[in-house]
Amino acid sequence: MSGLPNQYVGIGKRFKKYFNALNNLGKAAKASGPLNEKMSQLIQLAGAAAVRSEGSVHSHARRALESGAKPEELYHTLLLLTSTIGFPAVSAAISWIDDVISKRGR
Repeated sequence: MSGLPNQYVGIGKRFKKYFNALNNLGKAAKASGPLNEKMSQLIQLAGAAAVRSEGSVHSHARRALESGAKPEELYHTLLLLTSTIGFPAVSAAISWIDDVISKRGR
């Protein structure tokens, strides 16, 4: 579980059955429909931004990029949320995506 947030890894180690169920739920949800991995990650990115979860925005931004999304697609995903979650939440999420993109450029 390298590269994952320490809190996430810690929960996985402490609560193995719970963690396995959580991972299986995510896999089952993705397998239940026609959306590809990139689209799934962009949708999860939007949800993470909506609940203002910095760690989840980082995680789903990384996974979206790994699934072939371009940085412009991540930013557009967030811009589309402005009328739904408000500019301050979108602005924060953009700064979190900037973190991910700047680390990839190193």
